[in-house]
Amino acid sequence: MLGGLCVLVGDGDCGGRPAQQVEALLRGGAQTIVYRGSGAQKDAVRELRDLCRAASARLVLEDVALAKELDADGAYLEEGTKKADIAAARAALGEGKSMGLAVRNAEQAQSACEAGASFLTVGAIFPEAGIQHGEIAGLRTLEHIRRTVDVPLCVFGGITRDNAPQALAAGASALAVPITLLKDANPAMAAREFTLLFNSLKPYPRGRMLTIAGSDSGGGAGIQADLKVSTLLGSFGMSAITALTAQNTLGVSGIHAAPVDFIQAQIEAVLSDIGADVIKIGMLFSPEIIRLVAGILRQHTIPAVIDPVMIAKGGAALLRQEAVTALRDELLPLAYLITPNIPEAETLTGMSICTEDDMERAAEKIQELGARNVLVKGGHLEGESVDILRAGARVHRLPGKRIDTQHTHGTGCTSSAAIATFLAQGVPLVKAVEQGKAFILEAIRQAPGLGHGHGPVNHFQAAMHALGLNPGKPNLKDI
Repeated sequence: MLGGLCVLVGDGDCGGRPAQQVEALLRGGAQTIVYRGSGAQKDAVRELRDLCRAASARLVLEDVALAKELDADGAYLEEGTKKADIAAARAALGEGKSMGLAVRNAEQAQSACEAGASFLTVGAIFPEAGIQHGEIAGLRTLEHIRRTVDVPLCVFGGITRDNAPQALAAGASALAVPITLLKDANPAMAAREFTLLFNSLKPYPRGRMLTIAGSDSGGGAGIQADLKVSTLLGSFGMSAITALTAQNTLGVSGIHAAPVDFIQAQIEAVLSDIGADVIKIGMLFSPEIIRLVAGILRQHTIPAVIDPVMIAKGGAALLRQEAVTALRDELLPLAYLITPNIPEAETLTGMSICTEDDMERAAEKIQELGARNVLVKGGHLEGESVDILRAGARVHRLPGKRIDTQHTHGTGCTSSAAIATFLAQGVPLVKAVEQGKAFILEAIRQAPGLGHGHGPVNHFQAAMHALGLNPGKPNLKDI
């Protein structure tokens, strides 16, 4: 069945030799390659076919005769193709092949299905600057078509990571994106950003989040906080423990690092069987652990949300001084999102951060060190609690009300875990960060006041608020 991310490839794309980029996009989870060129590039098309087969993906061609000759997985026809021609094309392709047709309304969709189409392409869904699509089909037309037919719907036209969730909610089964829009220093991750969005269509538990972090015996931070957040928000949480800590709200009284080979065994046990949609990284403690985790990240196309844990609320060092360089040089360049607070951002950049402008410059500098996206949290500055998100080249200012309380133990872990969980559930980056900020503010606001020092935040109440549930009488049928 056609579904997931569909990459549109033409004769002239990537200099006529798109195989290298396509291979990376397939590693990022692309499920279908749609070749829209002629038969002039048969060798290139054969290469695409072999790549798709190796990745258990589909190759669909615009040219029916070429699709038959090269034994592609299917073909699609343009809008307005007569029923007789649709039937002839299906007969030519043979059994077990996909036959698609471009449509613009429910009437055309019904007719195409009656003629034997096994999937439909619908668009343009959104307008695109500088591109003439003619009449825009739009989301309402997509919804109408979805109610009329039950075959997969592949949508195109103006699809981005930010608006794609609207198309999925309106009934899209697949998102068609030109390969030119996926040109990226890391094309596999560019594809993964799209493929994760489909998790929003899955039942709960939705998304898999692996946390690689230390254990907090007090339960307010570390893997305990991470697993509470992922579970309460409706994802499946897994863990690899890097260190055991003896701590409570008054401070850390002991740290026992796990053997590096055992940390590796935990991570590989999870990834080789259950897998992960997002990896959240917290306390790594030593250079050896950092290098291990960096090596594993290089082997997988999994977004990593890195909380560069350095100092506990009580002042204890959770990252050895010699590990800071390893974190900056080896792990930071692998971050999908890194979430330093002000002191951590100062350590990573070597600059003093006193204003929002400083935060923006720090975020840019950290991005220059290799991080894909950067969230600098402003809780340590005076006044309104403003975070700065640098998502690609775009800067977003995220304001928040400052809450006067000492009960902020585990805020960094909780915030990054919430963002990682939302990403795993198919929420686009900017929205996931906004929801993560709302989550941590609510968790701080409703802190239960436990302990005699820096108490933990309220993960339960924050999750109930995020899910729109009344914690007194939760309507579990809505989860």
